[in-house]
Amino acid sequence: MTNQQLIPTEELLNQWCYAATGDWREIAAIAARWGYKQGADEELEACVEWLGDAPVVYNDNNDLHPGSYLRDARRSKPLSLKEQAIAVIENAAICDHLSPQHEAILRRALEQLDD
Repeated sequence: MTNQQLIPTEELLNQWCYAATGDWREIAAIAARWGYKQGADEELEACVEWLGDAPVVYNDNNDLHPGSYLRDARRSKPLSLKEQAIAVIENAAICDHLSPQHEAILRRALEQLDD
């Protein structure tokens, strides 16, 4: 991790002031969360760089690039609606039923398709 100071932009400071109720403690808490996340992101990128993208071969069929897998594991993105729908279908094939939540996911995904 670098020893740079994390300094928010003036625009970001203004956003925090508008988002807060005016209490300086609330603004300080927002700033602390921002600083923590920025520092955590810097440390993650330093670890990814240190691990590198060189493949580590576990067997003849499976190459693992530890740096990119670490980033994906620590900063995972939420599944898209399409990915959720596919997971529901795969789960339904195993379980032989759909929960109401799974039905809602499929319905939302299907409603986004053109006729």
